[in-house]
Amino acid sequence: MKKSRTGVLGVFPHLDTAADAIRRLRSEGYVVTTYSPTPRHEIEEALETPDSPVRIFTLTGAFTGTAAGAALAIWTSIDWPLIAGGKEIVALPAYSVIMFEVTILLGALSTVAGLFLAGRLPHIGPPEAPLYHPSFTGGNFGVFAHAPLDSYDAVQRIMQESGSEEVLFDKR
Repeated sequence: MKKSRTGVLGVFPHLDTAADAIRRLRSEGYVVTTYSPTPRHEIEEALETPDSPVRIFTLTGAFTGTAAGAALAIWTSIDWPLIAGGKEIVALPAYSVIMFEVTILLGALSTVAGLFLAGRLPHIGPPEAPLYHPSFTGGNFGVFAHAPLDSYDAVQRIMQESGSEEVLFDKR
């Protein structure tokens, strides 16, 4: 279901009541946006958020960095061979430092790239933020159900049954 610009906002004083409202609204098929004073795993579980794809970017960048560090060191040793102490020309223990450093460098850079891609940043255009209440920074939880005008009563009923202190309507 596509996010509607109109909807109903419920202000909840307790985490468990907000999570209950989220579960009930999602079971009815509504798209939900939440506000929380701090990140809470209960909200993420109620929203059933999928795992972030950023970790795949990090893993790919790290493997690429390891391979690039090894390739750089091996290529340099083969291009300019220095035989010291009877060691082999390609001695992997000596290359572990550059392999580690390039692993960390490319892993970090690909993580930042993954954050930008997964977050669809930069967002060009006007912000599409739903209704907001200032008490969300003071400890309350907010649940905004994206809903058309004709289903406001059903959403309001679900939020009030779940324990909402206040219900606001956004009719933009």
